[in-house]
Amino acid sequence: MACGRSRRKRQRYVEKNGRCNVQHGNMRKTYRYLTDIFTTLVDLNWRCSLLVFVLAYAVTWLFFGAIWYLIAYCRGDLDHLEDETWTPCVNNVNGFISAFLFSIETETTIGYGHRVITDQCPVGTMLLLLQAILGSMVNAFMVGCMFVKISQPNKRAETLVFSRNAVISLRDDRLCLMFRVGDLRSSHIVGANMRAKLIKSKQTQEGEFIPLDQTDISVGFETGDDRLFLVSPLVISHEIDVRSPFWDMSQGQLEKEDFEIVVILEGMVEATGMTCQARSSYLAEEVLWGHRFSPMMSLAEGFFDVDYGAFHHTFEVNTPSCSARELALATARLDAHLYWSISSRLDEDKWEGPNLTEQTGKSTDSESVREGDGPTFTVGGVTNTQDQSVVGEQNGSVTTDQSESEA
Repeated sequence: MACGRSRRKRQRYVEKNGRCNVQHGNMRKTYRYLTDIFTTLVDLNWRCSLLVFVLAYAVTWLFFGAIWYLIAYCRGDLDHLEDETWTPCVNNVNGFISAFLFSIETETTIGYGHRVITDQCPVGTMLLLLQAILGSMVNAFMVGCMFVKISQPNKRAETLVFSRNAVISLRDDRLCLMFRVGDLRSSHIVGANMRAKLIKSKQTQEGEFIPLDQTDISVGFETGDDRLFLVSPLVISHEIDVRSPFWDMSQGQLEKEDFEIVVILEGMVEATGMTCQARSSYLAEEVLWGHRFSPMMSLAEGFFDVDYGAFHHTFEVNTPSCSARELALATARLDAHLYWSISSRLDEDKWEGPNLTEQTGKSTDSESVREGDGPTFTVGGVTNTQDQSVVGEQNGSVTTDQSESEA
């Protein structure tokens, strides 16, 4: 069915892997990124993050190494390298390289013991304190960025999978849009919550064109079915009712529509306590009408076995090709027809009852009562004998034929 559709391929708003296919351009106030430099660094890709990480340390080492060399040069320590009576600011600093190495030892607190600051240099003491403080800040900032970037729950979403296709079929005599979601890890998502959005451009009655308008698709918010216990794969169902955007959509219209369904799964990672979000989307050609998901869970010896090989499998089922509105109207007409048929039948039975009693009375009066015999009753052409009358009188009732009881 999906292969026979000939339409222009729609540009996805959200890719199947969850990446939002949106690029921001012509942004003039780029300084706003610097006001939140921590988040900016965390959002960078890994190559840029590693480059910033290396440059942050290299620049501070070079900067303070140059200052240590400048202090030694201004004090004349480089001119008294062979003078044993001269007390330099930093022992064994005889050039820029040695000053650079002393800067690294100071900031990383290595302290090999060969180069050491003396008590005859108050400027060097102040610079030592400043470099120790700034070095600790750089360490905290960069290590924090790398830790947050490594522990980001984005990769956790890689083990949250969505079915390749969505399906539309009957559930409890109602058309439903369904898709499947599963978690490949044994550690669960705590407080998992499911949302769905319909992305479709529309034009208002006033003529305003709204590109990529977002419409909420209910997946059980009113009943709490959107809160998932995601231990095994689940089929998420959206009932197509009067509030659904698919209320007037039939199978033929679905093949001509151009829309995208974005599904969002949110929850807290059990291992880290961080919030995770997984996304996917379905284009109109990825929604299969008249299909249902194949079962993938079986009862093994002592546990439930989940076969992820059938996660994306669907099979065809008998499904009306009309819209949910037309199906509801047809069901309402059928219910009304059954109601009036039963009501008419009850009314006929109600009016036939007195006539039957009247006819029974007339037949009774016309019968002759013989001496010594009990009265006989004729109902529906069947004459009850004395024995039947006696039994009827003993039971407090009159026995009639089967036709009267059915009436």
